[in-house]
Amino acid sequence: MFTDLVRLKLRAGKGGNGIVSWCREKFIPKGGPAGGNGGPGGSVYLESDPNLTSLDSFRNKKQLFAQDGGSGGSNCKNGRRGEDLVIKIPCGTIVKDLDTQAVLYDFGHEKEKILVCHGGKGGLGNAFFKNPSHQAPNKSTPGKPGEERSVEFELKLIADVGFVGFPNAGKSTLLNALASTQVKTADYPFTTLQPNLSYLEFDDYSRIYLADIPGIIEDAHLNKGLGLSFLRHIERTSVLVFVVDISPEERSHPFQDFLTLREELSKYSETLLKKPFLVALNKIDKEDCLEEWTHFQQLYPFSLDTLFPISSKTKKGLNAFKEALRDLAQRDGKKFN
Repeated sequence: MFTDLVRLKLRAGKGGNGIVSWCREKFIPKGGPAGGNGGPGGSVYLESDPNLTSLDSFRNKKQLFAQDGGSGGSNCKNGRRGEDLVIKIPCGTIVKDLDTQAVLYDFGHEKEKILVCHGGKGGLGNAFFKNPSHQAPNKSTPGKPGEERSVEFELKLIADVGFVGFPNAGKSTLLNALASTQVKTADYPFTTLQPNLSYLEFDDYSRIYLADIPGIIEDAHLNKGLGLSFLRHIERTSVLVFVVDISPEERSHPFQDFLTLREELSKYSETLLKKPFLVALNKIDKEDCLEEWTHFQQLYPFSLDTLFPISSKTKKGLNAFKEALRDLAQRDGKKFN
């Protein structure tokens, strides 16, 4: 199961208590206060890890606590410091405070680290209160509790290109053909049940990252099919690819499929339609596709330079498609990852 949204309660460690203690050693006349201070509690940190791609490790967790500080000791010994808790999360995770709904941080890069909960301060032992006018203090203070915070982790995969299409349109096959991956494919709808992330590498060793999300159907915004829950993973992409099945034996109205996809995306977020895009008319290798291809061109309201008849299975037309994809994804100077 792919997890991209979790809610957790985080708590920093409590500070250790200070103690009241007296020095009773031989050859030390009158002794004196010797109670040590408590150690501070551990803090809670969040750090982005490029090796993680989902929030699956938090699926069965509700709360995470840092270690408490140790109590002070005799002979003015300070208590042990509580161990910090460093929580590793995937790049692309947005962290929100559930109480205020404020965004605490958006982890857009690897190895970013932030402090979310301060550990509690340690209490004071009676040795701390000794002064010239008060030689034998008989008091100590308890440790302070650590900060608590309820947070939400929302993962939005970081990719350059996002694939959008109806179930069984060939998105996963296209991803396999472009990136030489081994994403599961089959001749039935909803083969893809979670987003897939891979990359396409060129001769100069530059890369563009590709995200394939589960298929969208009409009225997905009403939570039909898999709904639009996975569209958060293409919000960060710079380019969209509409994968449309052009085969008449599979889909009776390819152009209407294209319009439906755009409509469903606009109902999720109108900003998605402002992104540059390409349309991959897939399965062009099948019979009787020429008429559908001609009809699609006649109805298509955008530049024909964004339209590419391809076959993911036979790799027909993929070279021209890859170059167009590269030009769009790298046109702002982004080249090496």
